[in-house]
Amino acid sequence: MSDPGRPRFAPDWLELRERADASARAPELLRPLRERLVAQPAPDGGPRGLVIRDLGCGTGSMGRWLAVRLPGPQHWILHDHDPLLLTHAGARMPVTAADGTPVRATTARGDLADLGADDLAGTSLVTASALLDLLTRDEIEELAEACVGAGCPALLALSVAGRVELSPSDPLDDALAEAFNDHQRRTDQGRALLGPDAIAAAVEAFERRGATVLVRSSPWRLGSVESALISEWLRSWVGAAHAQRPELAPEAVAYLRRRLEECAAGELNVEVHHTDLLALPRPLSGSV
Repeated sequence: MSDPGRPRFAPDWLELRERADASARAPELLRPLRERLVAQPAPDGGPRGLVIRDLGCGTGSMGRWLAVRLPGPQHWILHDHDPLLLTHAGARMPVTAADGTPVRATTARGDLADLGADDLAGTSLVTASALLDLLTRDEIEELAEACVGAGCPALLALSVAGRVELSPSDPLDDALAEAFNDHQRRTDQGRALLGPDAIAAAVEAFERRGATVLVRSSPWRLGSVESALISEWLRSWVGAAHAQRPELAPEAVAYLRRRLEECAAGELNVEVHHTDLLALPRPLSGSV
């Protein structure tokens, strides 16, 4: 059984999931995002360009995926509290945007809670990946307030949706999924995490402040090619469920052994449901 307290944002885990993340993200949100970004006026009458803040950037996979799909020039500000992850992210950003203009990146060590509307002044886009479900309701409210207060769109990808499908099925699947979802909603160091309830909370928070919100499904669809990712995900998923409901042992231990054997034989397929959200606040007065 894996340690459920092992950081899911360790570099090896983030590297392992990057290809699945890239395949899962909802590309249909890019068109309305690009239309909004192109329509934004240049700040203070200066040269046009995008300032993009990646919150909880990890190793920078969101930037590597998104920068080459948006026009430039772009200045990415990569935010994370972990200096090792910031080093990874800053060193591996693309150098050109979709239109061939330059992309540059700087790093900023700090916490999401430190950012308000004033900090986002001049920011073209806030983005994050696999972050919303790790936040509390108050933190989501603060994020929506900051983005809407700055008139800044937000693209928030790959939030856990609370549903997984494994094939072949197993009688213990539903009980483990329920326990895992409860673990995602746990209170951690005084913070009541939202887990799979985060998307609904974010939609409500942004819409209440007048933003247009678009939501799209972004599932992982994993098969034998992704056996290493399935194996690591299984250990973490079952470990978290077991930590939430210790009475599931020894069934959970036997379940994990069975599932890992199926994975090693190339016989296990997993669909992990996520949701992508694009929030488009009303432009600030004086903007288009």
